[in-house]
Amino acid sequence: MKGILKFAMIGLLATLLQQCSYSQSDTKQKKSTMNTEKKNANPMYSRTDTAKVNLSEEEWKKVLPADVYNIARQKGTERPWTSPYENSKEVGTYYCAACGNPLFKSDTKFESGCGWPSFYEPISKTSIIYAPDHTHGMDRTEVMCGRCKAHLGHVFNDGPPPTGLRYCINGVILDFEKAKDAEKKYESKKGE
Repeated sequence: MKGILKFAMIGLLATLLQQCSYSQSDTKQKKSTMNTEKKNANPMYSRTDTAKVNLSEEEWKKVLPADVYNIARQKGTERPWTSPYENSKEVGTYYCAACGNPLFKSDTKFESGCGWPSFYEPISKTSIIYAPDHTHGMDRTEVMCGRCKAHLGHVFNDGPPPTGLRYCINGVILDFEKAKDAEKKYESKKGE
């Protein structure tokens, strides 16, 4: 009986851990190096341009850090509980680290306990696109950036009100700007 119970617990734990995503990269992932220098090296990165981005994989590989490229273009998944955004309570906006497209406001973020940053609603209907994902023997819905089609994560029907959705997103593909920083930039440009 103990063996059966132990086997059932291991199976339950394995199922819970793969709920968000299972396609882990074999390489050790470093914290995203998507800093100001890399953004400047990426001519597609813009927080204001809404034009669709269509680059070849070779071009993406040149402009994205390896960890961002792995998630965005190869549909990788960061290890759970490794994103600094998972427990962040900062107020601001989350952008696509590949192209700068606004994705989520911090007030739609919630603690789901799944190991990845979770949101219940995207910024707009066009900021996210959806695709069926039947990999790893699961039926899921993949979510991608509406501007550059970067893989972000998956959406599930077990989120909080008002939408009942849980957008389970890889932190590596997120770029965050605090609301206070954005306000300071706006005020300094306004005064010029």
